[in-house]
Amino acid sequence: MTKNLSRRQLLAVAGLGATAALTGCSSVAAGLSTSRETGTLDFWNLFGGGDGVRMQQMLDGYRAEHADVELAAVTLAWGNPYYTKLSLATLGDRPPEVAISHLTRMKNLVRADLLEELRPDDLARHGMTPDKFNQRAWEAALVDGKAYCIPIDTHPFVMFYNTDICQQAGLLDSAGKLTPLDSEAAFTDAMKKAKAVTGEFGGALAFVSETSTPWRMFQSFYSQLGGQMLADDGTKVVIDEAKATQVLTFMRSLTRDGLFPNPIDYQGSIAMFANGQTAFLFQGEWEITTFQTAKMPFSMTLFPNVFGGSNYAVQADSHTFVLPRQPSHDAARLDRSLTFVRSMLDQSKTWTEGGHVPLWLPFAEGAEYAQMSPQSNYASAADAAAYDAEGWYSGSGSNFEIITGSAIGDVLSGAASPQQAIAQMRGSLEQLAGTPSPL
Repeated sequence: MTKNLSRRQLLAVAGLGATAALTGCSSVAAGLSTSRETGTLDFWNLFGGGDGVRMQQMLDGYRAEHADVELAAVTLAWGNPYYTKLSLATLGDRPPEVAISHLTRMKNLVRADLLEELRPDDLARHGMTPDKFNQRAWEAALVDGKAYCIPIDTHPFVMFYNTDICQQAGLLDSAGKLTPLDSEAAFTDAMKKAKAVTGEFGGALAFVSETSTPWRMFQSFYSQLGGQMLADDGTKVVIDEAKATQVLTFMRSLTRDGLFPNPIDYQGSIAMFANGQTAFLFQGEWEITTFQTAKMPFSMTLFPNVFGGSNYAVQADSHTFVLPRQPSHDAARLDRSLTFVRSMLDQSKTWTEGGHVPLWLPFAEGAEYAQMSPQSNYASAADAAAYDAEGWYSGSGSNFEIITGSAIGDVLSGAASPQQAIAQMRGSLEQLAGTPSPL
C-alpha cells in the first residue's frame, strides 16, 4: 500500500516543481509505482530527441551484458513535471532504483531527503572514484562534502557556425577554424560580416516563448564578468546592476541593429541556421544531431569569451545519475544500481556523439574523444561551467530561469530597457528568496 504524504512532504513536492494541484498525491505516486522483484532495475529519465535515441542504444548495451537483470526504463516530460513525479514516487516509497537529475536540481532533492548518499566504499567497489571524473563537475555536485550523484556529462551553451558562410565572410583562419570573437567589437564585427553574406542576419538566439536560451546567453556573459545572481542558498538576491546592464545593453544591440532576428522562437532559430539565413546559432550543444541530419556545412566551438579575459565562463548544467531514497536498504539492489551506472559511463562515446562533454575521464582524456569533431572542440567548457545559482527555486527549467529568461527576452525584443528588466528580475526573485524553503 502506498503511504499517505504529510503536509511537509506535499510542500516539498511543490518546491521541487509541482505545477498541478497536489490533491490525491498518494494516488499519483501509486500510479508511478515501480517493480520490487529480485533481479529487476527501474530507471527514469527525461531524454527526448537525439538524447533519447542514444540513451536507448546505451540501455540496449547494458541489457546485452546483463541479461539476468530485467531493466525497465521510463521516459518522462522534461522540466518541473519530471522532478514532481520523481519526488512523489520517492515520497510514496515506490521510487525507481536509478534516475537522471540535472546537477542544478539534484541538491534540492538532497535537501528534501529524497536521495541516497553514495558512499566512497560503494563507489570504489565499482571503480567510480572521484579521480575518475572531471573535478569541476564532481566538486560542484557535492553536498556538505558528500556525493549524492554520479555526473556523466556537462552540456554547455555553445556557438554553432556555418563553415561555408564564415569562409565567404573571411572569418576562418588558414586551418579552416573560426577566428576568435573574444571581445564586443570582434563579436559584432563577425555578425556584420556574416550578415553581409547571408543578406538576412548574422546570428540567431531564440527568445520568444523560450526562457532558457536567453538566460543561458546572459549567464555566460554575466559570469565572465564575475557576476552573481543569488547568495546564501538563494535567500539573497545579489544582482550586480552595472554588470547586468553591460551585458543586457550588448545583447540588445544585436537585435536592435538587425544582426539577430527579432522576434524569433526556438524552432525558428533552428530553421534559419539550417537554411543558411544566419551564419551563427547560439544554443545548447544537443542540437548537433539536427544539423548533422540536415547535412549542412557546420561546426561548433566554445561560446565566445567576450567579457571574461582570463576568467572564461559559460553557462552549463550536467546530467547526473542519482539513486532515489529506498524504503529499505538492500545491498544487492545497490550493487545492481551502481553496476548499471558504471555501464552507462563505459558507453560515454555513444553519449558524447550527441554533443555532450564527457566527464568520465577514462574516455574524456583518451585519443578517441580528442578525434571526435566537432564534439571535442569545446571540451574545455566543462572546466569553465557556470552552473545556475543555488536556491530552492533554481536550476534547469525552474522558476528562476523562467523569471530571468522572460525579463531578458523583453530586452531583446525592445519591450523593456536593461534597467527595467533588472528591476523585474530583482523584484520577482526577491519574492522567492524571501519565501521559506519548503524543502
